[in-house]
Formats: sequence, structure tokens, C-alpha cells
Amino acid sequence: MQREHTVPNSSAIDNAQNPVTRRRFLNLLAGTSAALLAGTSVNVIHAESLVDVPTTRSAEPVTPDEALKRLLDGNARFVSGKATHDHQNAARQAEVATGQAPFAVIVSCADSRVPPEIVFDQGLGDLFVVRTAGNIVDDVVLGSIEYAVANLGATLIMVLGHERCGAVHAAVEAEEGTAFPGHIAALAEAIKPAVESVKEHEGHDVEEAAFLDLCVRENIQRTTASLAAAEPIVAQYVRDGKVKVVGARYDLDEVKVELL
Repeated sequence: MQREHTVPNSSAIDNAQNPVTRRRFLNLLAGTSAALLAGTSVNVIHAESLVDVPTTRSAEPVTPDEALKRLLDGNARFVSGKATHDHQNAARQAEVATGQAPFAVIVSCADSRVPPEIVFDQGLGDLFVVRTAGNIVDDVVLGSIEYAVANLGATLIMVLGHERCGAVHAAVEAEEGTAFPGHIAALAEAIKPAVESVKEHEGHDVEEAAFLDLCVRENIQRTTASLAAAEPIVAQYVRDGKVKVVGARYDLDEVKVELL
């Protein structure tokens, strides 16, 4: 008998903590990609057919705009020195031990000075954070984001870069001829298009610090645009209005997050 490939409903799922759920989800993604490459039609690429409602999700869904407001309000508390540190106690630990329903995905730089949960005054189970130097998105990162959106119910994706980013600075130096050892060169290469774009539009007359910041902003905006158009999952959720993708820059001096 041929097995029917369908998305499991919420009654058969334990919020992705059950290994079967994770396996089914990954098989679903693999099957979708294979079918697309083969040019066949699949019915799993629609957003509504990919969502499994976690048992721990709030009874009141968080819209993309509400999710963004939570982040910005949390950052405002952090900036003012009035962080509440909610969801960081034993009760919250017990609540999320068997399931998670993060309201937002943060694609952040791995820089030690930019911890999203602290910057946005959030706690356990609130954010699904993926961190890479220079907030670069490759296939592994994209798969992680897709999982958070399609299986955990996150409604906002924020690409969070920051002032004086070392990875972007490395890309600027690489563009000027500096050679880096090991895999650092690959990191600089991934950010290189942003540097080249800034050079093309701004020329060489921009002061060094200002040029670096322009490259940081360009890198954020390129990653944001790429994510919003990422097929088959994120782009579909964006088209359906279920997910919003935004870019933001964190100021190391003022500890403030600025939307781009």
C-alpha cells in the first residue's frame, strides 16, 4: 500500500518535542524541495497546510504587528533601564519545558554584545534566535527559520544587525585586498555584495566609520529582502499576511534598536 504524505494535524503533535513531529516536518520539507526540483505539483507549499498548532500556543494568536510591538516595547524598557525580565522564572521554565511557541524569529549577529533576549527584554520561550556572524543566512539558517514559522507559529522575522559589526568590517577589508585565514574568508565573501553595492553608490569619499555603517545597513536590508522572498515557505506566509520580515540595526552606544 502506498503511504499518503499529509501534514499531521495538531492532535497528533506534541509541539515538535515529539521526535516523530520533527521527523515528519523535515520529511515534509525534503519532499517539497524534491518535488519542486522535479517540476511536479505539490500541495504542501501553501502556508495553511504547513502549520501545526502547538499545544502550548497562546489562545490569542500574535499578529506580526503585535509581535513587532512586543520587541520594540521590550527594547524601550531595556534602553530606559526598566527591563521587567518577564518569563525568566521557575514557573516559566516549567511552562515551556514540554513545548515552545516563540512569537518572533531573530536572525542576529553572533556578536557577544547583541544578545536578543536581553536587548528586547524577553524570556524563556519568547524568541527563536538564530545567530551567525554578520547575520548571514545560508540553507541551514533558512531551514531553522522555516521550522520556527511553519511548525512553531512565529509571526515575525527580524534580521538584527548592529553598529561596528566585525564581520562586515572583515568584508570591507577583504574587498580592499586583505586575506583571511580558514573559513573567515567565506564569511567575508558572503557579505561582499553589500560592500560592493555601497561602493558603487557612495564612492570612496565616505569617512571610514560612516562607510562601515552604510555597509552594515545594506547587509541587513539585503538579507531581509532575501528572506521575505524565500520560497517555498517564508514567501508564502508573507504573501498570506501571516508573517512579516523586517530589518533592524542595534546601536552599541545607545543600546537602541532602529527599524530599517
